[in-house]
Amino acid sequence: MPLSFFVPAEPAPDGPARTDAWSPTDAACSLWSDDHLHGVAVSGFLARAAEAEVAARGRDDLRAARWTVDLFRPARRRVTRARVQVVRESARLCLVDVELVQDTDDGTEVAARASGLFLRAGEPAGGAVWEPEGAPEPPPADLAPPTDRPRLPLFRSEGVGWHSSFAEHQNPGRKTTWQVGVPVVPGERPSGFVAAASVADVASMVTNWGDRGIEQINTDITLTLARAPQGVEIGLEAADRVSADGIAVGTATVFDRAGRLGSAVVTSVSNAKRAVDLTGGDPAEDPRMQRGV
Repeated sequence: MPLSFFVPAEPAPDGPARTDAWSPTDAACSLWSDDHLHGVAVSGFLARAAEAEVAARGRDDLRAARWTVDLFRPARRRVTRARVQVVRESARLCLVDVELVQDTDDGTEVAARASGLFLRAGEPAGGAVWEPEGAPEPPPADLAPPTDRPRLPLFRSEGVGWHSSFAEHQNPGRKTTWQVGVPVVPGERPSGFVAAASVADVASMVTNWGDRGIEQINTDITLTLARAPQGVEIGLEAADRVSADGIAVGTATVFDRAGRLGSAVVTSVSNAKRAVDLTGGDPAEDPRMQRGV
């Protein structure tokens, strides 16, 4: 079966087919627990639903500019649905809220929520305003040829070049990653926005991965996009990190082959007693490739 984070849920024995219900796959499982879903899958699932709602309204004049996900409860390997509500729509914007709803033994519960702001592009302002020069560089084309097919993520850290061996990058240096968006559901190529919304969760990895592994777990994701990604190849480079008393805020620059797109920010809490040590069984060799944490 083609790689994806979710597949259609099996119908209940005594009920009709559930076209809005999805079951997580192995590829959606977190490094923290095989019963937990990583934020890459959760954010991608919610982003797909938000984008579909905007498209259903005929708003092809809008594009995603800000995407925020609150990961307040572990999403698990359960039947999953998206519940969408449009908070505000006008000529220049559409604000969409989405909840990730999962079946439980007692009914349902909400495991995550997201808010997407879609804006209409317009004439650029004419004034001169400072912006940083240059942009992070993707891996060389001979190492990572342009593609839209999922592949192992590549990482770069200070003193260590681009490759997919996680163990080699367990160091205190600044990190960069290059990833290809995984389809949320089978047979559906993710849009550039959905790919970026998924990969944005990896900002936690590039800003919290140190010489003892990953000792923080992120509680949210905020992605900002000044333009739409060109394709589904997305890069993240650690830009800033502030930590105090077990709470950390990490910021990553988001880029593609054409340059900078925006930023991803994650807030995380210490989870040192269950740190993910990436010097052991290398996730790069795991068939559930592109798992997040």
